[in-house]
Amino acid sequence: MTVPFPQSFMDELTARNDIVDVVGSYVQLTRKGGNLFGLCPFHNEKTGSFSVSPDKQIFYCFGCKKGGGVINFIMDIENLPFPDAVRFLAKRAGMEVPEEEGDREAAHRRQRLLDLNRDAARFYYQLLQQPEGRAVQDYLDKRQIRKATAVRFGMGASLDAWDTLLTAMTKKGYTKSELLDAGLVVQNKNGGLYDKFRNRLMLPVIDTRGDVVAFGSRVLDKSEPKYMNSSETPVYSKRRVLYGLNLAKKSKRPNIILCEGNLDIVTLHQAGFDNAVASMGTALTVEQTRLLSRFTKELVLCYDNDNAGKIATERALQILNGSEFNVKVLQLPRRLVDGEYVKQDADDFIKFQGPDAFERLLNGSENGVEFRMAQIAGKYDLKDDEARIAYCEEISGLLASLPSAVEREIYTTRAAEAAKITPDAMKLEVQRAFKRRTAREKRAELRKDLNPAAALQPKEHALRYENLRSARAEEGVIRLLLSDDSLFSDAMPIPPEQFSSPLLSRAYQRLWEVHAAGGRPMISSLGETFTREETDHLTAVCQEPVSLRNAGQALTDYIHVINAEAEKRTAQEDPLLAATAKFKDKKRGKQHV
Repeated sequence: MTVPFPQSFMDELTARNDIVDVVGSYVQLTRKGGNLFGLCPFHNEKTGSFSVSPDKQIFYCFGCKKGGGVINFIMDIENLPFPDAVRFLAKRAGMEVPEEEGDREAAHRRQRLLDLNRDAARFYYQLLQQPEGRAVQDYLDKRQIRKATAVRFGMGASLDAWDTLLTAMTKKGYTKSELLDAGLVVQNKNGGLYDKFRNRLMLPVIDTRGDVVAFGSRVLDKSEPKYMNSSETPVYSKRRVLYGLNLAKKSKRPNIILCEGNLDIVTLHQAGFDNAVASMGTALTVEQTRLLSRFTKELVLCYDNDNAGKIATERALQILNGSEFNVKVLQLPRRLVDGEYVKQDADDFIKFQGPDAFERLLNGSENGVEFRMAQIAGKYDLKDDEARIAYCEEISGLLASLPSAVEREIYTTRAAEAAKITPDAMKLEVQRAFKRRTAREKRAELRKDLNPAAALQPKEHALRYENLRSARAEEGVIRLLLSDDSLFSDAMPIPPEQFSSPLLSRAYQRLWEVHAAGGRPMISSLGETFTREETDHLTAVCQEPVSLRNAGQALTDYIHVINAEAEKRTAQEDPLLAATAKFKDKKRGKQHV
């Protein structure tokens, strides 16, 4: 079991990147006792359950159960693999990274893809300036997109040809394999390659670090598919990127507007709303909300006013429910065309009604609760008695989920007005729904309390303990070793093979390897050989209190339990050994970990 960097380097790296300083540059922390707390950047919450321990140099969220050392934090917050997170921290501390061959190659491959995307974006951009790109320029003129705006977004043109980009990039020294990995070319059944993007307006996708990670595109005529985006690549995950955020993060406006389409973003920025962003062909994801939380605490949802847009809005509100975001919904009105009302997106609205009208809509946008109430009301004919009863039942469920009693009071009155019943009757219905909801939560909590063994198991099913008694002792050993370096000696007090949990066995062995190499055993010492879920659980293990009084005796007691349980496992295949183990158990008496 090895790590990709020398132990001495890793020790210096973590020493020079204090976790409080690193996390504090992303999260506002407040000291409470020996730890610091703040709002978790990895899930939406209003009450801070995210803790940072200066002594242990770890972070842990009691809400989403994510945890680890300073490297794990950078991996998650910056969406970087382990080696790149190490390089990120090394650069922060002004350290030179001692690369190994395999890591140099991986870093080189990633950088080559980013360089290729950048050069492809430049190539598309240059084509737009040339006569060959006239069709795309005509399309931009038709869409009323000014040249300065196109330049700001780095827009380009792909030609109506099969291998224009392929030929240009191979001449620059990029291989066909790299072009495939970047998703810029496609392979046909015969093994031949051709450009993925042809005869399209090209929109480079730039992340918050300024790297071109992907491309969006729009066809110039009515052919399909109208929009085409890059597929997932080693440098691009659509769940973690928002189009336009590289520009919107610099906005002076107090919020960020979330739209559906890339061209909506272009039009809004051109009209002065430089705080607009769009997801890349996917509904809003938790990863994107984490990214947004670094730049704003207020979101305005501005999806299309068709059925799909309403569904997307509802899903986004569910993801954002209970978050620290102040969420509003801007509903675009339908437009009258030839006597019929048709849907319109932000791009249409700006063109036909103008920026001032959009500004008024933005200022008057309703909050998420109002939007959801309107959606529910729209499902029922509130002149019909049976429909009113059904409406009251559904709306009371929504209102009962509101955490604030004041909010429940205000919106209950509005719901009563909509249903044309007395506020007292509606209030009674909401109270009943609230009691039912509270009772369900209490029953769930009671089931959890009545099964304490389940609460002691790892969150991930794949990591569950087969022998809880032994595993609890194994956790105790790891906690002690991480808390008191003096418990390490020249030889392991118990071989890792005696552990019942494969994860705890590996962690125990890794800590001793770090000690033997002269390093300081810490959670951050585990390296990339442990998965995100494994690191989360091991960090959770470290959250339990540990007493260092008589630590040596406690270690001996834990080892005694582990050996006894290992003896039982061995004895299962031998009746004589099983009988001996049973006799020893009786003689030993019941022991508690």
